[in-house]
Amino acid sequence: MGEARHRLRVFNDIEQLARGAAEEFVRRTAAGRADSRPFAVALSGGSTPRRMFELLAGEPYRDQVPWRQVHFFWGDERTVSPDHPESNFRAANRALLSRLDLPPDNLHRIQAELEDPGVAAARYEHEMRRFFGLAAGEIPRFDLVFLGMGADGHTASLFPGADALREERRLAVATWVPKLSAHRVSLTCPVFNNAACIVFLVSGAEKGKTLRQVLEGSDEPHRYPAQLIRPRDGELLWYVDEAAARRLQHLGGKG
Repeated sequence: MGEARHRLRVFNDIEQLARGAAEEFVRRTAAGRADSRPFAVALSGGSTPRRMFELLAGEPYRDQVPWRQVHFFWGDERTVSPDHPESNFRAANRALLSRLDLPPDNLHRIQAELEDPGVAAARYEHEMRRFFGLAAGEIPRFDLVFLGMGADGHTASLFPGADALREERRLAVATWVPKLSAHRVSLTCPVFNNAACIVFLVSGAEKGKTLRQVLEGSDEPHRYPAQLIRPRDGELLWYVDEAAARRLQHLGGKG
């Protein structure tokens, strides 16, 4: 991964991984409680964060989070309606957000159901600029970002070989994914790399070979887009289960 520094924690299984992620969420949000400023988090899709959402909705975590300070964004979204089974928003809403007494203004979803995904991406960029109070050319700084990684090395909806990997100006883009024959809307690398903390959640033996390449192999970011996630002034945490970590030569701390 070049000179990008990261911390790796290996968990026994996906349940312990999700619990570790929930505890990280609590630590980060509780740390901002004193100054009562908004805390901006970008969520990811997939099964591992879904279990984290379920844990956060229950005790002991639920009462430890200043929920009204937390503003939720999404790292990417499928071009479906918000109530569609494949919607990342729907997954988070069903498992967590609908169980909380959140002001509607705290939810900043991608309007990926719009007919033109490019318009959806532009609107999301406008929403981020409004919320963060950005001037032209400025990049938002999320307090916390959760990301996953596919067996092909993609993260968010930044897939191998996509033009979106080279985006340097826009905050969100519509990207066509040939192998899925579908558009996606995704935040871009400059946004992710300006975050205060990024947490990758990776589970499953089918991702082991790619995880080793991303963390310990040579730099091939257009083949393995997860390698492009290198925070300029922030923390990069990899939370992985034993099945995914089995091929790694240098294991991190145990969770």
